Amino acid sequence: MAQPFEPHEIGAVVREAMRRLRVPGVALGIVHREAEYVTGFGVTSVENPLPVDADTLFQIGSITKTVTGTAVLRLVEQGRLHLDAPVRTYLPHLRLADDDVAARVTLRHLLTHTGGWVGDYFDDFGDGDDALGRIVDAMAALPQLTPLGEVWAYNNAGFYLAGRVIEVATGMSYEAAVQELVLGPLGLSRSFFAPGQMMTYRFAAGHTATTDPPEIIRRWPLPRTANPVGGLAASVRDLLRYARFHLGNGRGPDGTPLLTPQTLQHMRSPQVSGECGDHWGLTWGLRNINGVRLVRHGGSTSGFMASLVLVPEHEFAIGVLTNATSGAALHADVTDWALRRYLGVSEPDPVPLAMDGAALAPYLGRYTGALSDLELRVADGHLVLHVWPKGGFPVRDAPPPPPPPPARAAFVAPERFVVLDGLMKGRRGEFLQHPDGRIAWLRSSRLHAPAGSAGATA
Repeated sequence: MAQPFEPHEIGAVVREAMRRLRVPGVALGIVHREAEYVTGFGVTSVENPLPVDADTLFQIGSITKTVTGTAVLRLVEQGRLHLDAPVRTYLPHLRLADDDVAARVTLRHLLTHTGGWVGDYFDDFGDGDDALGRIVDAMAALPQLTPLGEVWAYNNAGFYLAGRVIEVATGMSYEAAVQELVLGPLGLSRSFFAPGQMMTYRFAAGHTATTDPPEIIRRWPLPRTANPVGGLAASVRDLLRYARFHLGNGRGPDGTPLLTPQTLQHMRSPQVSGECGDHWGLTWGLRNINGVRLVRHGGSTSGFMASLVLVPEHEFAIGVLTNATSGAALHADVTDWALRRYLGVSEPDPVPLAMDGAALAPYLGRYTGALSDLELRVADGHLVLHVWPKGGFPVRDAPPPPPPPPARAAFVAPERFVVLDGLMKGRRGEFLQHPDGRIAWLRSSRLHAPAGSAGATA
């Protein structure tokens, strides 16, 4: 079989990024048509080091949302769920802060992050089978920020609802249903929700990269409530099997039909406009670079950063799993390098707009969100983004992690900026306005309201 990947070449890219960003361990997987390359770098833990290999388990975080969506679409094809039926069809006692929203919200709203309520709510309701039902009940206290279906903003809490609907439709726990609908049929034998299962295999520990050397983050498991949102741990080999399914014809490894090609295409087709010109499909983020569509999702948990990017027209996928808080910068660097090297797909460098102090002034200041505040300042003639974490993840009373170093940013289009350097390089933001021209939100994945506004105190 032809092997287009040069291990020494991409290995040098990974190792340099690991050194620069203090990432102890990385698992890397690439598929391109029939060819496949999987490997590991570094160690599972700085305290009890074992070599990372292609079967080492990492938390994959919010990539799990695409697994939840895949389970939902299997149930849709079986006629047990409908994307555009009100969620109250399945959860008749659903309560949200806005009763009209509770009456009208659909699975499509949930899978496209357009529910409109505060999305960053995390809590631990124990390990019992009632955990999802209890956190769904608690969602009644989440403020409604934007009208249903009108504004995209990343919404974790919507996937509690999606997971609970799966439970009701199947009569199983969320985890058992996903095992039956997705993990088992795809042969994902190194993909687990329960820490008791993971600990019998080689697994990585998460680290903070703000110290030198990195330190282990002691809170390892996520609460059971978070499983539909981001609770899966997997090997990079399993992640590539999952990617091949989403690039394929909807059949499992043994040829069993699981989803139609039309449904797979629907999942990765634009459903709503996202931030800064991107779009979202059903659970997948979509970005076009020079006419080539990238289908992708990332994941972030306590000391783990993960990325999966599909390029369907090239039958290409790359998965990068890391065990450090700086891993997002690493997987961005490695993925960008691989897309450029193997496919000739390269996002143009941002071209900053010339904006003087008067032009920048309306955007400066602090913006507040559920898990963090953002602040834009001018320092030494440069626009600078500060991020101030608040805590609240992975449970409500979790303390805030250390803030990332401030980073230079620049406007690249009216109302849109991008971070130019540092650990947040490539992070984007845009300003959404009220009809009268006042800034309503700074949207950088989540919604952040100008400090002192009604939205900021909601």
